[in-house]
Amino acid sequence: MIDNIIKDKVKTMMPELKQLSNWMYAHPELGDEEYQIYDKLITLLKKEGFEVDEKYLDIPTCFRATYDSGKEGRTIAYMSEYDALPDIGHGCGHNLICVAGIGSALTIKDIMARVGGKVVLLGTPAEENNGAKVDMAIKGTFDDIDVAIMTHPGEKNYATVGSLAMLAIEFTFIGKAAHAAACPEKGINALDAVINTFNNLNAFREHMPTDARIHGIITEGGVAANVVPERAVARFYVRANTKETVAYLEKRLTDCAKGASLGAGTEMQIRYYEKPYDNFKSNDQLSNLYLENAKIFGIDDIIFERPRGGSLDAGNVSHVVPTLHSIFKVSEEEVVSHSREFAAATLTDFAFESLERTICTMVKTGYDILENEDVLRKIKSF
Repeated sequence: MIDNIIKDKVKTMMPELKQLSNWMYAHPELGDEEYQIYDKLITLLKKEGFEVDEKYLDIPTCFRATYDSGKEGRTIAYMSEYDALPDIGHGCGHNLICVAGIGSALTIKDIMARVGGKVVLLGTPAEENNGAKVDMAIKGTFDDIDVAIMTHPGEKNYATVGSLAMLAIEFTFIGKAAHAAACPEKGINALDAVINTFNNLNAFREHMPTDARIHGIITEGGVAANVVPERAVARFYVRANTKETVAYLEKRLTDCAKGASLGAGTEMQIRYYEKPYDNFKSNDQLSNLYLENAKIFGIDDIIFERPRGGSLDAGNVSHVVPTLHSIFKVSEEEVVSHSREFAAATLTDFAFESLERTICTMVKTGYDILENEDVLRKIKSF
């Protein structure tokens, strides 16, 4: 029975996957700087018979690896992330995401001769800050792929994820330096423009749509208390359920900044410092298939959809190809994502037992799509 074959193959692979994940925990690399893990993955995939397109889309730590069964059939893709967070390391669990994709691709490669088709593993760097999946979605990576699949560690088990569209926008205000005590009237305070941008934004919050999220930081605000700040910079994330609402919020936030700049007498520059992420478009047929397979492998407490919260570059993928983005429980105790406690949870036996069941579910879901054309037809017709 294929379920038992999948279980046995994944169980055999888990020690190697655990070793790789723990190595990543000890050697965290930031987005677009994942050179060590990139080399390890490339070496492993070539050894396993994958044809690897290195530095894919001219991104130094991105790859596309393909294994062709030699038989006609459908094509599924698994996606691996591997970037860490500044200071915190793998506080988002991308070490587990990485090996989930690797384990799924290697397992299905060993059994797909039964059903034909191709499996693709996509190495997708910089999800936290400059998501490679955005370029992949735009530049045709998924044109020959029928379904894309990935997972993410979290607080509970979910078949699919809700995520918000997101825009990253930066405002730079240029004023004029002067001695803050001797001749302040000769200066133009750029920090005032930043502070008033936040004040204007806070006044607008009362009237924002209920799904809206705007949060920001001051990255530059002056160099000395006795010098009128001549340059100040603020960065914001703008989020909402849809791209259209984000566009509306962007205009209102920009107006807040323009008004603040005018009031302070500064010049203002606008820059988009990260790529925009689309909201995740869930495919219920695909998610239900995953949910039913999860129960086969012992994930009995699985919930259909996680409430909307953060943002994912997988959202961009979901608008061009049916995409599965599940969540698996990483800890018995509640741990907050993007924290050192969450990173530590990725080392536990509980996390790897949960990961093992999740990889089995990802493989079985992919296998069902390769095996049965009607399954794919229903997914694509949703």
